[in-house]
Amino acid sequence: MLATSVSSGSLVLVSAVFFACAVEMVEALTIVFAVGHTRGWRSALEGVAVALVALGALVATLGPALVQIPLSTLRLVVGGVLLIFGMQWLRKAILRSAGLKAKHDEDAIYEETVAELKATGQAIGRDRLAFVMAFKGVFLEGLEVVITVLTLGSSAHQLGLAVVTACVAFALVVVMGVIVAKQLSSVPENAMKMSVGILTVSYGTFWVGEGLKVSWPGDNGFLAFFVVMYTLMTWGLVVLTKSANPSEKLGAHA
Repeated sequence: MLATSVSSGSLVLVSAVFFACAVEMVEALTIVFAVGHTRGWRSALEGVAVALVALGALVATLGPALVQIPLSTLRLVVGGVLLIFGMQWLRKAILRSAGLKAKHDEDAIYEETVAELKATGQAIGRDRLAFVMAFKGVFLEGLEVVITVLTLGSSAHQLGLAVVTACVAFALVVVMGVIVAKQLSSVPENAMKMSVGILTVSYGTFWVGEGLKVSWPGDNGFLAFFVVMYTLMTWGLVVLTKSANPSEKLGAHA
């Protein structure tokens, strides 16, 4: 029973970290490709490198601090944050699946970034704008990855597993990006975000309960119940939303 509980908890953790990190990395990589193709790779890659160094310093600073927080307090706070963000992700994913909100389009992001860069003119030598845009894209999306890995990993007492999972997601997204060579529009991002929302809300519910000293049946294995429950609820809300608004569906993607 204990082995099953640990295995279930680890599986949910790996899934949540992997999908959350993959989504953010896809968005960052799209921006980097747009900057590199439009204004040159030198400044773009320098921006990426500086952003990664800054994120590494942030991890080195925040990681030890999180470990010092009492586990029950950490899980209560993190659980509440995860519930808030998870519900937001689910709301948007449900509206997109129901056709009431334009889906997140990496092609559109790529084209908008290219247009913005071209409007400023091509720089000679080092390109400050390319550096800043690449840095901003990687740092902001990477910051969400760092927060996801540190909070989920620390709260589950499996920070090492969370880090490894994030590294695997990073490697796969980079390989996919090299293959696609321009943007990652083929990635079913809304499905990924819906999965992240379900997993995040499941973890948030579980950890808020743990922080409040609730004894879940089966310990970590009860996470699987929350995942199934929120999956069914999400599916039901998509169906209800579609049937309640049959004439308001969007045809274009933003």
